[in-house]
Amino acid sequence: MNVIGLDMGTTTLSAVVVDSENGSMPQVMNIANGAAMPAVDPFDRLQDPEVIARRALGLVTALKEKYTVAAIGLDGQMHGIVYVDAEGRAVGPLFTWQDQRGEEPLGDTTYAGELARRTGRPAATGYGLVTHFWNVLNDRVPKGATKLCTIYDYIGMRLTGRKAPLLHVSSAASMGLVDPLTGQWDAEAVHRAGMDPGILPEVTGDFAVIGRDPDGIPVCCGLGDNQASFIGTVRQMEDSVLMNMGTGGQISMLARSPLSTGDLEARPLGGGRSILVGSMLCGGRAYALLEGFMRSCAKLAGDADHPLYEAMNRLGLELLDDDRPLTVDTRFNGTRTQPALRGSVTGIGIDNFDAGHLVAGTLLGMARELHDLYGAMLAAGNAPATRMIGSGNGIRRNPALKRAFEKTFGMPMQVPTHAEEAAFGAALAAMVAAGLKPSLAEAQRLIQYN
Repeated sequence: MNVIGLDMGTTTLSAVVVDSENGSMPQVMNIANGAAMPAVDPFDRLQDPEVIARRALGLVTALKEKYTVAAIGLDGQMHGIVYVDAEGRAVGPLFTWQDQRGEEPLGDTTYAGELARRTGRPAATGYGLVTHFWNVLNDRVPKGATKLCTIYDYIGMRLTGRKAPLLHVSSAASMGLVDPLTGQWDAEAVHRAGMDPGILPEVTGDFAVIGRDPDGIPVCCGLGDNQASFIGTVRQMEDSVLMNMGTGGQISMLARSPLSTGDLEARPLGGGRSILVGSMLCGGRAYALLEGFMRSCAKLAGDADHPLYEAMNRLGLELLDDDRPLTVDTRFNGTRTQPALRGSVTGIGIDNFDAGHLVAGTLLGMARELHDLYGAMLAAGNAPATRMIGSGNGIRRNPALKRAFEKTFGMPMQVPTHAEEAAFGAALAAMVAAGLKPSLAEAQRLIQYN
């Protein structure tokens, strides 16, 4: 049976068809999000939910015309919010995770800081309830709003005709003010912040069917894209660690505790489990910065301005095991707890001050930064992983970075045969919700590695 996984990203909408019998992915479709709206205020980062809905539903329709579909799974960009009315239709824009109104000053702090102070819970700019807090205090909640939800939950409502959203705990937690021990909204904290808990939707920790589309196909409640990617990438979650390297960089593994600590964030996965996530603020951009530096040097020598990634990858592979290394600290944009921190290059000598050693040092620095976060995970009580999984274009397209991770962690890295990991994970969750698979572990047996 075929299952659709629909991923609603900030810039791209992706849809995949997954065969629930063998895990093959016969169809992948990607289209531009194309829903950006002009800013009214400087802090606005808005998108049009109706544009996203029209394009997402079009993807589903196109796939249903080609395949017999047994279930539909959803995931997408976390943190942002859409307000809906009593009929389940959007009122106002999608306030995305990039929205900056939480950084606006309020007294001696910011709106995000004030929400954290009033509630005693973490609050960061871009979190849905930080955005809502600003809207409440400035009388900017759209007229007619009765509930708020994520954009992918709104797509689920449009697919099924639901009038009120049902959020998976992975989505609710991304908005803030969810009790990590209960997986439910902290209603008292919401009250202390001066907001009405009645606008918050129902939350479930299960892979639940929220309804059926006009053709009777069950639709699963949406997942946060980080958790969906973990589900769709890691076949044996109990003893694996996941590296994701794209524009950013993350390390994830099952959490011993649902509580965040230091630079590590515990994110609910559902079923009473959480993943512990450590994020690089620079991530794959560190390599892009180096490529830009290399390109500027080439231009000084009169060379044409063209990408140098392939040449850099070759140099990196050649020199990763060289005994004259450069040590590159890739925290060029700081860390979450030390935002003022900056990177460095040390160990420079007369025999290693060249392009190849700088490339190899940067690759190893990127791997070492996530390895340091891995050490923090072990210090927090997690057992050492016996399997390392890699995902993201930074790893898929760069064998030198894959090798740098293997050298740094001392274990081989497996990479899934499928891309679009988040959409794949949403499809696996839908298989469980619709009863096509008896458990998530059974669904994850479909994951194959290169």
